[in-house]
Amino acid sequence: MRSLYVRIVFTFVVIAVISGIVGLLLTSLYYENKLEANNERKIVEMGQSIRSMYEQDPEINLDAYLRGIAALGFQIYAVDENMKGNVYGAAFKHGALSSAQIRTVLDGSIYYGMREENTRLKIFSFFENSMRNTVGMPLQTRSGKIALFVRPDLEKQIGEIRIIVAVLLGVTFIASLVLIVVLTRLIVRPIKMLKKATLQIVKGNFNVGLEAFRNRKDEIGDLSHHFAQMAQSIRQLDQMRQEFVANVSHEFQTPLTSIQGFARAVLHKEVTPEQSDQYLAIIEAESSRLSSLSKQLLKLAALDKENKELQLTTFRLDEQIRQIIIMLEWQWTDKQLHLDLNLPEISITADSQLLYEVWLNLISNGINFSEPGDTITIEILDKDEVIVEIRDTGIGIPEAEVPFIFERFHKADKARNRSSTGSGLGLAIVHKIVSLHQGDIQVRSEHGVGTAFTVTLPHL
Repeated sequence: MRSLYVRIVFTFVVIAVISGIVGLLLTSLYYENKLEANNERKIVEMGQSIRSMYEQDPEINLDAYLRGIAALGFQIYAVDENMKGNVYGAAFKHGALSSAQIRTVLDGSIYYGMREENTRLKIFSFFENSMRNTVGMPLQTRSGKIALFVRPDLEKQIGEIRIIVAVLLGVTFIASLVLIVVLTRLIVRPIKMLKKATLQIVKGNFNVGLEAFRNRKDEIGDLSHHFAQMAQSIRQLDQMRQEFVANVSHEFQTPLTSIQGFARAVLHKEVTPEQSDQYLAIIEAESSRLSSLSKQLLKLAALDKENKELQLTTFRLDEQIRQIIIMLEWQWTDKQLHLDLNLPEISITADSQLLYEVWLNLISNGINFSEPGDTITIEILDKDEVIVEIRDTGIGIPEAEVPFIFERFHKADKARNRSSTGSGLGLAIVHKIVSLHQGDIQVRSEHGVGTAFTVTLPHL
């Protein structure tokens, strides 16, 4: 496969060649439409001037006269009535005139060679050193009538200019190729650096080292900047993946170790019947915890699917929240919590099962992290968007922990006195569900004062 460098150089060369061909065609078209007729007219006028000067003094030696005219920068071909011809000035390189063409001029007509004979690009007719590329007219001499064919000797008139132009074009083309070869390296260099950086990322090295290009104010600079951001995001995702695996392993290993130890003690009859019953209850609790953790992991995996489709239905949001409050009644009554409800009748179009998980998780957290006698407030506001706020006067969240509470497996056990059954996945699931509904969730909390979660959902 050709490298990008070779492709760019080849592309530029092809462009240069095609541009030259197109330029030649357009120049020839311009010459044909704008200059050819004027050029022929000038040559005809030159030929007529040569004839007029001779006819003013027919006694002049024709041979010497034509040699003198040729010396001024003309090529001349003179043919008498016997079809005997002489060339004056530089010889014609190719081409010949037919007897019919010569006889036509001898009969008094003017021969337009550029117009009648040239079948190639018209621009070349101006430079073609051919006997056909002449203007012919009759000339009366003392010896009889002759056909006089004339064209400018461009080699003598503009020969140096043609060489200069040819050298200029050649040097320009070669210089362009050299500059293309050199400058293309500068264009391709950042791409090669990005290629190396990609290989480094594949190997797990996220320090890609593209600082040299980040200060550029062009597309390469933007690309380098975004590539570095991508590398940073991949590094964070890799760290999150490693942390996720470690957290999952830890969350499973702890209850499994407890289950294994207590089960061994019961099987080996190393405990009293009372302890055995206690250990079996612990085993049951830890098994339930593992089951809950597995369900939450499966739910997160399902929510993380890119093609996750919401099962949208229209339902009463206030009734859904009331159902959850009734279901959790034994928990909040056991803690003697006060509920302050402001649930006006409101219908919403959303995935009812997923939103059920949101309210269940947030209200359960409010109950779990409240002290006996605290108050939980649940309020629905119907504005441009549906706003649900769940507040508690519980123990609150330390300010340093607030930015991380929606991260998976994040716990603030010490600060929040959390029970050991928490997995740290609940709020991550809540955040994901709200995001899938194109909504937003915000948290306000003060340690020792309480916490407020505000969920904003659009009217779908």
